[in-house]
Amino acid sequence: MPSIPHARVFVPLLAVALLGAAVGRGQPPALPAASSQDKGTLMLTVFFRHDQSKTLGEIRKELDAAGFFQKFPPPGVEVVSWYVMMGIGQVVTLRFPAEKLREVNVAIEQSAWGAYRTEFYPTYDYRAIAEADHNQSRK
Repeated sequence: MPSIPHARVFVPLLAVALLGAAVGRGQPPALPAASSQDKGTLMLTVFFRHDQSKTLGEIRKELDAAGFFQKFPPPGVEVVSWYVMMGIGQVVTLRFPAEKLREVNVAIEQSAWGAYRTEFYPTYDYRAIAEADHNQSRK
């Protein structure tokens, strides 16, 4: 039997788990209204995956040569978080006006490729909903 990539299995299982959680409560959680400040903005999480065949010094030289720290993030883009994940690389979550998506992409293409492999994930802030669900379950 051929092996099934983890993503193919994980995504349907996650969907089933989320559906089951919503059905178990009778209805999905109410979504908080987006503030006027959040309308028209995107959040994007970027994985800058380390190439483990290179030393940190080699990666840094590539970033410096490409002007990474001058180009990323572009002006008008907020860094929400920037973490190092040991064994993975760096994970950066950005918030920016939707019309800046192309600028973010180009800055990464011009300055991070070669030093990192990149992955992109649309993101949204779920904290308030999770806290409300947690508090509700304690009642």
